[in-house]
Amino acid sequence: QVQLVESGGGLVQPGGSLRLSCAASGRILSMYSMGWYRQIPGKQRELVAKVFRGGSTNYADSVKGRFTISEYNARNTVDLQMNNLKPEDTAVYYCNAVRNFLPDIWGPGTQVTVSS
Repeated sequence: QVQLVESGGGLVQPGGSLRLSCAASGRILSMYSMGWYRQIPGKQRELVAKVFRGGSTNYADSVKGRFTISEYNARNTVDLQMNNLKPEDTAVYYCNAVRNFLPDIWGPGTQVTVSS
């Protein structure tokens, strides 16, 4: 069974930066489309950024120009570089893996708090 673990979350001031990393068990990362989602308590989980098998990417309008998703297949990780963070970016961030005909895989999440 594939497992995902997020890291890199923490407390930062507005305008600061964080780099989140998602590590996948095994050597299967290249076989999945990978994404980052976030969730605020009481609200539905929302897409932040996604990278597809062909290399194309998709970003939420709220993070375009500030966040970048990157895959590193050699070490089975997918990173989310977050720049110019805003208080509204505060959420639990989840790594996601998708492959046709298989259930979605989710990591346990990592907390990001943007506050002065």
